[in-house]
Amino acid sequence: MNTARPLPSYLVQRYHGWSATTFSENKSWYRRLADEGQRPRSMIISCCDSRVHVTQMFGADQGEIFLHRNIANLVPPFAPDGDYHGTSAAVEYAVTALKVSHLIVLGHSKCGGVKGFHEKCLGNAPELAENTSFVGRWIDILQPGYDRLGGNDADIDDATLEKEGVLVSLENLMTFPFVRDAVESEKLSLHGLWTDIGEGGLEFFNAETGAFEAL
Repeated sequence: MNTARPLPSYLVQRYHGWSATTFSENKSWYRRLADEGQRPRSMIISCCDSRVHVTQMFGADQGEIFLHRNIANLVPPFAPDGDYHGTSAAVEYAVTALKVSHLIVLGHSKCGGVKGFHEKCLGNAPELAENTSFVGRWIDILQPGYDRLGGNDADIDDATLEKEGVLVSLENLMTFPFVRDAVESEKLSLHGLWTDIGEGGLEFFNAETGAFEAL
């Protein structure tokens, strides 16, 4: 049974506005993108959170950033088990086919996925502990970072756990053989970022100091 319905009117109106202005004024650019394909220099793994506007943050045009979004901007460990792996597939395509030079994991403040994981660990979100919860099983990727911070025995604030999630994802990226090979051959560099939505701040992980620092 087909349950699809027409788009909401506000989206239709915004599309027509874009088509009549941005697209109409840059037709040659869009045709070139279509004909020549994409050549992004960077891949960014961001959260699905609608408040995180990656392309706007970096002033990027279409074709500049290969963007993948998921709950809590997480990357799972390399697991070639024949199952469905959307994030792993995106990473594989970016590194092996598009050959991006930079792979960035972008975390953010007030992350609902990270908050949900913390609440689950504290026993305050039993629905996320159910095996039937897609969100619950996905955010379990955070567990090693949570344990590293002291787990339930520690007083962990949300921002610290959000940043730890970025580090877990960077560590997991290095378990992918094609990522590790590209990094070791200096064809690819990994970056960890965290943005404060309310303040507009952006921090990067400095591997030399082992801390997130303001840009």
